[in-house]
Amino acid sequence: MSVAEMFAEFIDNLAIANTETISMRYGELTAALNKAFRDTESKTANTLQVGSFGRATGINGISDLDMLYIMPKSQWDTYENGKQLKLLQDVRAAILNRYPKTEVLVDRLVVAVAYTDFHVEVQPVFEQDDGSFKYPDTKNDGSWKITKPRAEMEAVSKLDSEKNSNLKRLCKMARAWKNKHGVGMGGLLIDTLCYNFMGSTTEYDTKSFLYYDYLSRDLFGYLSELPEQDRYDAPGSEQHVKVKKPFQRKAKKAYSLSLEAIEAEEQKGVNDRWKKIYGRAFPSSTAIVKESAAADNAATWDDTEEFIEDRYPVDIRYTLKIDCDVKQNGFREHRLTEMITRMIPLLAKKTLEFEIVYIDVPGDYSIEWKVLNRGEEARKRNKIRGQIVPDEGRHRKTETTQFKGDHIVECYAIKDGVVVAKDRIHVPINANA
Repeated sequence: MSVAEMFAEFIDNLAIANTETISMRYGELTAALNKAFRDTESKTANTLQVGSFGRATGINGISDLDMLYIMPKSQWDTYENGKQLKLLQDVRAAILNRYPKTEVLVDRLVVAVAYTDFHVEVQPVFEQDDGSFKYPDTKNDGSWKITKPRAEMEAVSKLDSEKNSNLKRLCKMARAWKNKHGVGMGGLLIDTLCYNFMGSTTEYDTKSFLYYDYLSRDLFGYLSELPEQDRYDAPGSEQHVKVKKPFQRKAKKAYSLSLEAIEAEEQKGVNDRWKKIYGRAFPSSTAIVKESAAADNAATWDDTEEFIEDRYPVDIRYTLKIDCDVKQNGFREHRLTEMITRMIPLLAKKTLEFEIVYIDVPGDYSIEWKVLNRGEEARKRNKIRGQIVPDEGRHRKTETTQFKGDHIVECYAIKDGVVVAKDRIHVPINANA
């Protein structure tokens, strides 16, 4: 499989699978609001699909959808003076009147409509003469603010055309990376950074999939070298886009992995090297798939690994960090991250106490864990594990070091049926019990 074939299939694999369902929901909400505020049944008029779905940069598993409903100008006097909350409440009532069994909540800026695999944030707006929109903010007794999503969508589409359709694809690839590695970045931030990168170079103006290995390398190199700052200006609108957490360290790791993948271009395992960056959506080598199937048929061990993507949509928007205390006879010896940094060997017969040391997911969420044993000894003992299990309520998981291998522990935060934060830690055990 050539570089061009790998990346073309990768982009195909990232395509949103439930676009028809999403479009249907958008239409239902639009019809409900048009009925309430204009006494029409149109499913398309007076609405604007925004966010990554509107910019055509979202990927499969997208869970956070955004929609503007353009209010009649004749209603401005009704809500202008301190009636921001009333506007959101009226929008909620209109949706509930049409769909009474749907969960609909008023938030500070929007009305959130919850569906099984995604939710839609409906923002009622008043269009201005310059094409921008005023939207309600209910904080501190209410105010009106300005948003310019059309300018953002137009800027992204214009540069995408100038860059041979490479910008939107790069935005999708960057989303796969952030979901794989638990990088807490919002969709507009990703699109802004990819936009800035593509605007800084002419290298890929006429290139396509054949050069996506180098495109990946250069994007991650660019991200890793950006100075840390708390915000960027969105393309087109130049409105502020917040940076929740630094992303440079993980981008630097992806840059190193991309160098390794490029160096291994002619080797059989090159696909797996790109998978380390982009996750399961990146295609496996046909030869490796056949060899793996043959090996499975001859295996004396059970492949029990489970994958979080098979249980929930993954749309990382927050940060979760885990660490581990290494204990002997009940006494803490080291932090695992410290041992890895200082190259202190981790021996068998130790107790490992994994814990969440940082998480910024708001509101209610649940935690699940995965412990995967890798290597020849794990297969020999038929102890691959890899099942995904719920947290027992302590945000901790206790394990023991039993045999040599590069084991992995992953932790996931699930909110409203979507994985919104994750982290993983490698556990390199150096000797058998």
